[in-house]
Amino acid sequence: MTILRPSRWIAAVCIAFLPIVAAGHHSFASNFDVHTVNELEGEIMNLRWKNPHVVFTLKTSNAQGDEVLYQIESHSLAIMRRNGVPADALHDGDKVKIAGHPGRRVANAMFVQHVLLPSGEEIVMNPRSGPRWAENVESSSTWLATHDDAQSEQTGIFRVWSTSLRNIEEGLAYPETINPAAAHDYPLTPDARAVLTAFNPLTDALTVNCQPKGMPAIMENPFPIEFIEVEDDIEIHLEEYDTLRTVHMGVADGDTQHTPSLVGYSVGHWDGSTLVVETDAMNYGHFDSVGIPLSASAKVTERYMPSNDGKRLDFEMTVVDSTTFTEPVTLTKTWLGLPGAKVQPYECSE
Repeated sequence: MTILRPSRWIAAVCIAFLPIVAAGHHSFASNFDVHTVNELEGEIMNLRWKNPHVVFTLKTSNAQGDEVLYQIESHSLAIMRRNGVPADALHDGDKVKIAGHPGRRVANAMFVQHVLLPSGEEIVMNPRSGPRWAENVESSSTWLATHDDAQSEQTGIFRVWSTSLRNIEEGLAYPETINPAAAHDYPLTPDARAVLTAFNPLTDALTVNCQPKGMPAIMENPFPIEFIEVEDDIEIHLEEYDTLRTVHMGVADGDTQHTPSLVGYSVGHWDGSTLVVETDAMNYGHFDSVGIPLSASAKVTERYMPSNDGKRLDFEMTVVDSTTFTEPVTLTKTWLGLPGAKVQPYECSE
């Protein structure tokens, strides 16, 4: 997601392809050494193909022949689907070679990007890098999908949308992977900056495993999203944490006080084909996952803008919170209408 200011762009740059799963829990770069790739060989144990990310244990041995167990992590299920990696790609008992980034805080840990099966088939979980060992790897990845890959549907916003992950390739900022260093570039008030400075990602993690996120941070996720008309209102279904937002249409809100909740209370109206949504009463308490707070008086205005050909949905979200920011902060991102996309049950597992 790009951070837009009146006079400049601030890019919270992702670290290569990697932080998609981990950023919602702890800073990826602080957990794994992204500048190093190690290889291991061993047997897969305790495979868990579930959100918030795929994990398994690799039973291997050290130079002395002693058994060593490694904790292996990879991407979320939505990202696995985008990468073309099926749920039955791996099994307990598989003898494999893997390559990935070693853990910083846990000695026997790795974020895996490549898996080589005994058959010689290579599973590439980071399609941007290409195969590591195999000469050819068939892939159904939609990671680098573009506007041309999207399917035209004249339904306005009412369909399933997939995050345009090509933003990463173009060096734009990415949702959920806001770098702690870049966070200090926001126009923060002195009090908010003090909170950010004191934030410790090890002890102050905001979203751990299956703890849901709230507004506005939930809109920065890379998972599928769907808009559905329900009577006179609109429901926004987000795959991450099975989040449901209701947009109350045609309501003269005025100064009505609403019961606070994680996603707040949203009122919407149409501006041509653009859906404009105004949200308040958010009690999540956080602007992002790296320490920037958000007060109970914050207000968020969103604009969902479908393209004329129905292939793309542009998004703009402006956050106003005088307790946290010295000026409004606007974030933007793009979704694509990719064929076959679905909002799947998140079914998070601790």
